[in-house]
Amino acid sequence: MGWIASAFLIGYAGFQIPAGLLARRVGPRRTLAWLGAWWGFFLALIALVPRGIGDALAIFILLRFALGAGEATMYPAASQFVERWFPVRERGKANSIIFAGVGLGSVVSFPLVTAIILHHGWRASFEFSACAGAAAGLIWYVAARDTPEQHTSVGSAELALIVCERRMSHAAANEDDPAHYGKRAIPWATIFRSKTIIALAVSYFTFGYVAWMFFAWIYIYMAQVRGLNLKTSAIYSMYPFIAMTVGCLLGGVVSDWIVARFGLRAGRCLLPGIALALTAVLLLLGSSAHNSLTAAIVLACSVGALYLAQSSFWAVSADIAGEYTGIVSGMMNMGGQIGGACTASLTPWIAARFGWNVAFATAASLAVIGALAWSVIDPNRLLVPIPPVSAKEG
Repeated sequence: MGWIASAFLIGYAGFQIPAGLLARRVGPRRTLAWLGAWWGFFLALIALVPRGIGDALAIFILLRFALGAGEATMYPAASQFVERWFPVRERGKANSIIFAGVGLGSVVSFPLVTAIILHHGWRASFEFSACAGAAAGLIWYVAARDTPEQHTSVGSAELALIVCERRMSHAAANEDDPAHYGKRAIPWATIFRSKTIIALAVSYFTFGYVAWMFFAWIYIYMAQVRGLNLKTSAIYSMYPFIAMTVGCLLGGVVSDWIVARFGLRAGRCLLPGIALALTAVLLLLGSSAHNSLTAAIVLACSVGALYLAQSSFWAVSADIAGEYTGIVSGMMNMGGQIGGACTASLTPWIAARFGWNVAFATAASLAVIGALAWSVIDPNRLLVPIPPVSAKEG
């Protein structure tokens, strides 16, 4: 199970930068529609693996790697979409809604997939998910546009507001010209030297490590370690994802509220630093609780606290990177998914040798490191400074 989970995350992490380049070049509309088709194809292939075939493990690993490689486009494209469609002061809320969808989908998936498996077998759950992914891609392609300038339903006043506040300061006349968007040279040296980007990737590594403990192992932890039956384990496993959804929505709203009153750096950096530190404390308390229900609730609160930080990561990527948001957010997300790949295989190894309390303590230690990294991050420092508008242009 650890190797299969890691295969997905290795493919996911390894293709983050190419995914960012793709989103920048062809736009989030086509990129995410293509992702829906990719989901449908590879989830269906997993369901079609014949029973009793030789090297089944290797086949599952390859298919999961391919699925992860395609899914790498999801968040760089979504982040690029937010950068184009939302002014700076609303990006926290915009990202929180996107990631609340992740939590909501996970809440729904636990009872739904469990019911499908119990009544129709595990293959049916993959077939259902394949259809859902393909349908989502199709709906997105019909409804979405890469920029508000391209959408006929966006009024002139709304468009003016978005364009005026899309960047952190006023751009030169052609800086936001859609004809030039995605075609300028990429400042690779600046990207790889940026302390803010490096700190984002490090902190998101710790975020991904903790988050994937819940994505990959909370169901098994509740069933095998806490001794719960299948249905009870499914119910308890929903709690972290309910908390995740609430944390996502609340984190974005609070971040934008602090930005409006105390400035961009306070709004983007203070909340995730506190949230990751609180996550560490709750992981230790939840894992050491004797009662299973108490453990489930406290661990759910820990992931809820973790996801208070989620929108800040992606908002900062858009704040500093402009048209390079897909690439920068892809680099950051690569760090997060490497963290996820580590926990997918490392967590069961630590738990087997030293116990689950040590596994959770390891995650808590990393969360503290992630919190400290936010002291280095500065969302006011643009990746490529915008030239001042001349008097003639103004």
